[in-house]
Amino acid sequence: MKKEKTARKFWYAIAIGVVILFLLILISSVLSVGERLSKIHAYIAYAFYGIAFILTYLLIIRPVHIVLFSPSFSVETTLDKTSRRGFRIYKKVAKRLLEQEDIPEASKESIRKAMDNKDELREVLNHTYNHYIKKRINRIVKNHAKTVMISTAISQNGRLDFFTVIVVNLRMIKEIVLVCGFRPSYKNLAKLTINVFTTALIAEGLENIDIQDILPQSTMNTLGEIPLIKPVLSSVTQGISNALLTLRIGIVTRKYLFSDAQEITKETIRRGALIEAAKLLPGVIAEGIILFPKKLFGLFNFGGKKDKTSDENIDKE
Repeated sequence: MKKEKTARKFWYAIAIGVVILFLLILISSVLSVGERLSKIHAYIAYAFYGIAFILTYLLIIRPVHIVLFSPSFSVETTLDKTSRRGFRIYKKVAKRLLEQEDIPEASKESIRKAMDNKDELREVLNHTYNHYIKKRINRIVKNHAKTVMISTAISQNGRLDFFTVIVVNLRMIKEIVLVCGFRPSYKNLAKLTINVFTTALIAEGLENIDIQDILPQSTMNTLGEIPLIKPVLSSVTQGISNALLTLRIGIVTRKYLFSDAQEITKETIRRGALIEAAKLLPGVIAEGIILFPKKLFGLFNFGGKKDKTSDENIDKE
């Protein structure tokens, strides 16, 4: 018990340090841009600071607030016959599920019928989460991985990639928590915070990647005959790498929600998440490559119709 408390405090301390470091980086970047804008006009700098504050609240502070103040729960506890979780917790989670629009009416009816029986409700909850919610989470993770892939492939700025990865991953975790209706434990949230920050640092570092260090020289000689292929390959490589890391974070989040951290070691979670992310990556790359030109041309499509390809693909899964 004492060892568990020490480990929990250790992760809390690291997570707090990571948050402070991120805030320093964010403030430094905002002040740097604001200082340049102030040379043009002071009011332009003030307007930029105001916009930066609003975006920080909407994209970072608000998602974090939603995650932190959601109830903590684990689907694995619904399988534990000796669980000390009260019947009240099961009912609270069940009511959240009944509010989900994507859950079939037959499953909702099963939940309503089991509301007065703890054992039946436990089994129904487990079936619903593993057959419907888990699939929806996987779709959310894949969509955000595609967003990271396309955004960081187009961007040619390491610091912008850093903030993009953090914002997209925070939004992904927030959406997963909203779909489930509960969050991981604070200890696991601390681990996720460290994972997101580390991934963002890797994304920033990938800006300096040299494609020649990855591909064989014979391949580079062949590709060298094609104009502008090296910069494109380098950008795509960055996007794919960031997509893989985003997939891993999303899967780790799901595993924290669908498993009891005391029963599954962190090594098992890491290994399983990386393997599953590698399996999902080809599909993300294929869909991302299809969407890439549409997103690029969409920048010049003012007032055009919304692209529904992504949503249609999700519905077919």
